[in-house]
This record gives sequence, C-alpha cells and structure tokens, in this order.
Amino acid sequence: MGALVGELIDKEDGFERVATLSSADVGELDEGLAPADLVIDFSAPEALAHVAAYVRRTGAALVSGTTGLDAAQMGEVRALGEVARVVHASNFSLGVAVLRRLVAEAARALSGFDVEIVETHHNQKVDAPSGTAKALLDAVDPQGLDAVAYGREGVVGPRPAHEVGMHSLRGGTVAGTHTVCFFGTDEEVEFTHRATSRTIFAAGAVAAARALLAREAGLYTFEDLMLD
Repeated sequence: MGALVGELIDKEDGFERVATLSSADVGELDEGLAPADLVIDFSAPEALAHVAAYVRRTGAALVSGTTGLDAAQMGEVRALGEVARVVHASNFSLGVAVLRRLVAEAARALSGFDVEIVETHHNQKVDAPSGTAKALLDAVDPQGLDAVAYGREGVVGPRPAHEVGMHSLRGGTVAGTHTVCFFGTDEEVEFTHRATSRTIFAAGAVAAARALLAREAGLYTFEDLMLD
C-alpha cells in the first residue's frame, strides 16, 4: 500500500514526496526529520507512537490506514484529532464507504433480521477479521449490543437473536471482498463489495489527503471527507 500511494502521489499535481519510510525505519521520524504538511501511514500498529510524535511536533495532517490498532492506540488517534487534521479508515475505497452507508440503513430497516458478515483476503493478510469487516459490524450494531460469533463449530444450538456472525476467509491474492447478509423469514438481502486491485485504496487515500488538507483540525472519517 505504501508503494502504491507513493506512486500516485508522485503523479498528483500539488504534492511533493519528501520522505518514504518503512515500518523498519519509521524511527527516523523521531530523529529530527524535517516538517511536512502531510503524513500518509499504511504501516503497522507499532509504528503509531513514532507517527503520533511526529504529528504533534510538526502539526502535519495525518491520513492513517493502519489496521489492527488496539483500544489504546485508537485513543491516541482520537487525541491527535484535537491538535491536527486526522483521518483514520480501515478502508479507503469509495465503494466501501457507500457500502457502510447502505448497510447501516438496512440494519435500521431490517432490525429483526439475522446478520452475517463474511470477509475474504489474500493469504498474506495478518489480522482477522479485517478492519473493514469491523467497520461493517459497527454499521450494523453501532451501540455494540449484539454478541459476535467468530465462526461456529460443534453443536452450537439454534442461532440466538441479537448475534452477528463474523467469518474470515484467507487465500490466494484476493484484494478484498466483503459481504453482509440479512436473513429474514422467507427473504434475504445481501450487500457485497469486491476489490480487484489495491490501487483503489491508494487512490482513495490520496483523494482523502487532498480533502483533509482543506479542513480544520479534527478527527474525520473517510465518509466525512468523501460523502458529506
């Protein structure tokens, strides 16, 4: 993702890439790296402390697409929004942004339906479920009231009400497929988004970066920047 974003940035008018760091050398941010207007971070959770310190030191805007952040790290991202322009998203696809809106609306209208979420990614993905699947779960159940069944095995008995099934598939080179199923009596509604290339996520991150630079300090979602 970092390489794809860099390639697109180099082609964009109004942007100049001043540094490229991998997760292994992100500590250079602590060593007086010159201030930049913007940081785009698709690295690893352990890099967040270095990125956050740089943003606080320089006031740079931050586009964060790093997934797998724990509760404390998400708290740090929210805190950065108090002093800088920040957007964090698990998925920078415009289609997924629309999918979340549709799923949220369906969940409100189909409140009595059973819900299952299935996500599929390439065999090198290290976290499960995906950040996008978690975002879709939040769209279905924003209050976090429902139990989540991460796959099922054995004699599990009848499906409880107020349970959301979450299933992660891994294989091949799949860029990302997410499906949310609503099962009612004698009817089903299904929403699916398929990504055939990671380029869409990089393009979305660059578009979000341009939109973010026009905003005031604050924490934004990708939907805030691209759909509102």
